[in-house]
Amino acid sequence: MNLIIIEDEKPAARLLQRKLEKMGLQASTMLHSVEEAVNWFQNNPHPELIFLDIQLSDGLSFEIFEKVDIRSAVIFTTAYDEYALRAFKLNSVDYLLKPIDEDELAVAVDKFRATIQAKTAPFDFETIRKMLSMPAEKSFKTRFTVKIGPQLKVIHVDEVECFYSENKGTYLHTTDNRDYLIENTLETLEQELDPKQFYRISRKFIVPMRCIREIVMYSNSRLKLMLPTYKSEEVIVSREKVSDFKSWIQ
Repeated sequence: MNLIIIEDEKPAARLLQRKLEKMGLQASTMLHSVEEAVNWFQNNPHPELIFLDIQLSDGLSFEIFEKVDIRSAVIFTTAYDEYALRAFKLNSVDYLLKPIDEDELAVAVDKFRATIQAKTAPFDFETIRKMLSMPAEKSFKTRFTVKIGPQLKVIHVDEVECFYSENKGTYLHTTDNRDYLIENTLETLEQELDPKQFYRISRKFIVPMRCIREIVMYSNSRLKLMLPTYKSEEVIVSREKVSDFKSWIQ
């Protein structure tokens, strides 16, 4: 398979290359900017497949397709899921969110092999342009990877009973009564979690609606929440959040 990688961060490009090599694939070329890619495509045969980062050092990679008529299939590699994911699907290959999971990478390559095989797929730039002008449906975080000694453990959001901050760290507490340190801050989690399912009740806690077992009145016009297993301290809805919290649970 003839493929190239277009990625402005060279360590990320090399990491993707190593993951592809584990699958028996080798990128013939690595490009790192819009200008470099345009020059290369103007002077070289186009590959069957491009692994393409969206935000390059000198602009969006969509600019490449404005300047060169590219007929290669594309698998997007991006840290920004707001870039019209539905449009990426219309290109009938795939997109991968960074950090790239090896299993998801294998699925994307298998999809290309199954649907494209030796043929090339046209890049519908006009469709992409139109979709970018429309609000994309936001996707939310569905799992967390936590480190336990030398091992990594994947925890699905359905297993989370609450998130809380303590001693400048952020933790998730699971329904089996375990606590894990995570890298995300509560501020980041507010943006990553589905607001229909999770609510930040105070500076210290984010809770999922499904884990609220009881709500009781508390001092100073606040509310106290009873969760299934979390007993380390009281889970209190701050006074300024009470009104919005009541609207949220309804």
